[in-house]
Amino acid sequence: MAQYIAVDLGAESGRIMVATLDRGRLSLAEASRFPNGPVQVGDSLYWDVLYLWRQIKDGLRQVRVEKGRSLRSLAVDSWGIDYALLNRAGELSGNPRCYRDPRTTGMMERALARVPRWEIYQQSGGIQFLSINTLYQLLAMVEHQDPALETAETFLMIPDLFHAWLTGRRVCEFTDATSTQFYRAGTGGWSLDLLRQLGIPTHICPEVVQPGTVLGPLLPGVAGETGLGDLPVVAPAAHDTASAIVAVPADSAQFAWLSSGTWSLLGGISPEPIVTPEALEYNFSSYGGPGGMYLPWKNIMGLWLVQECRRAWGREGTELPYDILAAMAAEAHPFVAVLDPDDPAFLAPPHMPEAIAAYCRQHDEPVPADRGEMVRSLLESLALRYRWTLDRLGRLQGRTFDELYIVGGGSRNRLLCQFTADAIGLPVIAGPVEATAIGNAVLQAVALGDLGSLHEAREVVRRSFEVEVYEPGPRAAWDAAYQRFEQRLQP
Repeated sequence: MAQYIAVDLGAESGRIMVATLDRGRLSLAEASRFPNGPVQVGDSLYWDVLYLWRQIKDGLRQVRVEKGRSLRSLAVDSWGIDYALLNRAGELSGNPRCYRDPRTTGMMERALARVPRWEIYQQSGGIQFLSINTLYQLLAMVEHQDPALETAETFLMIPDLFHAWLTGRRVCEFTDATSTQFYRAGTGGWSLDLLRQLGIPTHICPEVVQPGTVLGPLLPGVAGETGLGDLPVVAPAAHDTASAIVAVPADSAQFAWLSSGTWSLLGGISPEPIVTPEALEYNFSSYGGPGGMYLPWKNIMGLWLVQECRRAWGREGTELPYDILAAMAAEAHPFVAVLDPDDPAFLAPPHMPEAIAAYCRQHDEPVPADRGEMVRSLLESLALRYRWTLDRLGRLQGRTFDELYIVGGGSRNRLLCQFTADAIGLPVIAGPVEATAIGNAVLQAVALGDLGSLHEAREVVRRSFEVEVYEPGPRAAWDAAYQRFEQRLQP
């Protein structure tokens, strides 16, 4: 029996999970869970990484007490794009900002005024243009003459920061590095020319290591604090989506996947980055994956829309659990409003329900009459966006898909899973829920030689976790709604 600690940090919560590999099967137990979210100070949004660090160490101590000597290693994954800067002394140059911080407003346009869109796309190895990308966050620091950038010695993505605090080793992991839009995955290096063109210092870019790299043992201070001794720390596929794809229980590489949570990320698997004019037109990314694979995908706003509605209603005094919201949506009228979930108005509005109502009025869509209609309209619109994205993914890869795997927290949203099957006209296989932590753990097992390959790891996942299959229903209403959706995307 072998056990692995997977520290999985999400934009809403963090989890410390213990995965047990025993006789060819994997089981997962939650050791610790804690809330997470950006902290607003004035007009700025920050991540409280010191709070997260304390929660990680507290959770590791708890694991040591409960699990004892069978622990083999630990690894950290998180969301992509965001980063920390360390000064020459190895201290934080400032609090890391959240990707929803308004400082990036207009920065993508400024970058494009200096460097042509196609050139940026090529130099980034084919990463989609999002105003929240790391590239534009750093450009904002340049434009605002942020002193934190002037004193920075090392740039680290969020999971890399915690790996550095755990081991003392300052490196960036490959899959997360590709989310910056200035790491050229196909050539294996930072796009230093692009950074220079935008006035961003290049000396801060550290070594990049592949997923599965053993970074080293815990620092003595951390080892003593947690009681874990010289436990090895492994760089997993540190971008949480890349870890989740490791845990997709497919029996071949020919499948489409959807990682569903605060964000929805829909994509496939490719032996090389897809950097073509058509991929740029569709604004697809080719992020790095483990084992030499690439993950062509597109970011979609995701369940953030529902989460923010629920948060707004809670502030107004009505706390509605997700299962109640789902039940209300199931009973609501279908296709009241068809929205583009990726409209910039939904990125970080102060009040999501009001933003949705304003969008509907602006685009001549009926405003949902109640909360059930609003949630249903959001879920239907997400499913329609998935159909559009899957169609474009098929065009880029020159193939059709037989099924779509949904992993992550959104795989528990039965209504969204059924809507997705109905919208795309294909079976949807939902699960496992904790795919990111599972992928994190099995990649540790591969790194340590406890599993022989990623293929074997996927076989273990398939034997160990159940999934739920959703078959598509009648298509006529969905086809009509999809026509409305495509019209909505017209400029």
